[in-house]
Amino acid sequence: MKLATLPDGSRDGWLVVVSRDLKGAASAGKLAQSMQEALDGWDEIHADLQALYEDLNLGKAAGSFRFDPKVALAPLPRAYQWLDASAFLSHGVLMQRALGLEVSPQVDAKPLMYQGGSDDFLGPCAPACFPSEAHGIDFEGEFGVILADTPMGVSAEAAEASIRLVVQLNDWSLRGLAKREMASGFGFLQAKPSTAFAPVAVTPDELGPAWVDGRIKLPLNVTWNGETFGNPDGGKMDYRFGQLIAHAAATRRLRAGTILGTGTVSNADAEAVGSACVSERRALDAIAGREPTAFLRYGDRVRMEALGPDGQALFGAIDQVVSA
Repeated sequence: MKLATLPDGSRDGWLVVVSRDLKGAASAGKLAQSMQEALDGWDEIHADLQALYEDLNLGKAAGSFRFDPKVALAPLPRAYQWLDASAFLSHGVLMQRALGLEVSPQVDAKPLMYQGGSDDFLGPCAPACFPSEAHGIDFEGEFGVILADTPMGVSAEAAEASIRLVVQLNDWSLRGLAKREMASGFGFLQAKPSTAFAPVAVTPDELGPAWVDGRIKLPLNVTWNGETFGNPDGGKMDYRFGQLIAHAAATRRLRAGTILGTGTVSNADAEAVGSACVSERRALDAIAGREPTAFLRYGDRVRMEALGPDGQALFGAIDQVVSA
């Protein structure tokens, strides 16, 4: 099943079911007005949402209309909680080098994770607005999951049963502000502006064979001003989603609508497959003795898209222009 949120003048938008080919949509308003309402009542309405989805794909859904991803909001325009991990260890090492920090292995084998701002997510084609180019504007292509109510102390083996939806996102970052915030020990605030999401959230079964061992085994295709920047494989996460969820829920329960990201998709052979963020490329530049790749400037366009095994877009594309 595929779900999206369209604008209706409210903060949380209007929930619609989207066809598998992303061309059509039908209102889910009789079942749930918003994505959060659907997540809160998932067990009661899931079967009806699925039936509406199947009717839409067969061309039988009453009142269906053309889906326009350009006007879509983030699937959850605001969420109770947004957690972002660093599930690709190769990225963490490269980022420590890029920021001039001491490279320290994760000796306790626990994933790194921070809690970000979740009150103002961006739609897939909304302008990405920043106060200054001097802050080091960077994109970070990721995958993520949206959870149901998850109990405190859940095991990694049981945790994946809490996954309701899978999403694709761009965790915008301001690298010029990140080093001081990381060194402070309090974590990110100003260095992490609003995160953008692809237009459609999907149930794990929509991934088919790409949903493997709690990982999304798909390349994330990233272009910058029309030029290919990277297509790293999301299936090479060092931690599966169950481990990330269990880490987040170790000392507290997680409520329905919690979004958990993978961190930047990164592969050990980044020189060959490219990267999903500029800072990783800059770290590779430094290692290779090249001139560092510049950060983004106003007017730059970034596009991110994940294609399924059949070559069709699964989530739709994030396609944003950097703006003042």
